[in-house]
Amino acid sequence: MNDGNRPVALVTGASAGIGTELARELARHGHDLVLAARSLAPMEALAAELQAIGAATTVIPIDLSKPGAAAALAEDIASRGLTIDVLVNNAGLGALARFDRADPARISEILQVNIAALTELTRLLLPGMIARRRGRIMLVASVAAFQPGPHMAVYFASKAYVLSLGEALAHELRGTGVSVTVLCPGATATNFFTVAGADHMVVARRSWRMMHADRVARLGFRALAAGRPVVVTGLSNRLLALLGRFVPHWVSLRVAELLMSTE
Repeated sequence: MNDGNRPVALVTGASAGIGTELARELARHGHDLVLAARSLAPMEALAAELQAIGAATTVIPIDLSKPGAAAALAEDIASRGLTIDVLVNNAGLGALARFDRADPARISEILQVNIAALTELTRLLLPGMIARRRGRIMLVASVAAFQPGPHMAVYFASKAYVLSLGEALAHELRGTGVSVTVLCPGATATNFFTVAGADHMVVARRSWRMMHADRVARLGFRALAAGRPVVVTGLSNRLLALLGRFVPHWVSLRVAELLMSTE
């Protein structure tokens, strides 16, 4: 994959939703791909599609909710002689529940995927990019990063971590040739709500108003290519982000609670 001039992009959570669309967008713009996720069959189908448009594609099934998985993924990539030019940390999990009623195992998985694996993979691949003086990193957060989220408290908090980390890294890495972009989509028409057990939430029931994953990916790729530190997709989501940052917390908490409501 690294024999030609095409840069290689690693996309985690590549089996569905925004991850799949980001992989397609990167392939359309001249990248070869490494796809990583738990579900093998969807990635194999995506790999065949991307190879048909000229993108060499490697599929690595891995469960990033397991401790040590990020290091195992990095080692697997290195053992194949691949050099990652673009890292897209897209894998993420959520769950709908009041905190004291949430499954402790699910909380651990959310923390492992959304925070630990994302941080570890970035730390493992970043030094090589800096040494080569080129590279791009995308951390997929959420508009949830801008405020606390009752009923999805751990998910919201994990995305706040991703946003904070990404903004700090973007500042630290100025002048190195490596850029960091934090992508903050709002509610998107993917299987996220189903997997999170949140299909009956107010925001999930308004699926006709959600942005499609391919549009989120296009906006994200443009920001990544331009080296923008943060991109919030969609006007309504930008307004929600502003609400979270500049209005009193009791107001943003109430808005988030209403959106997460199941009534």
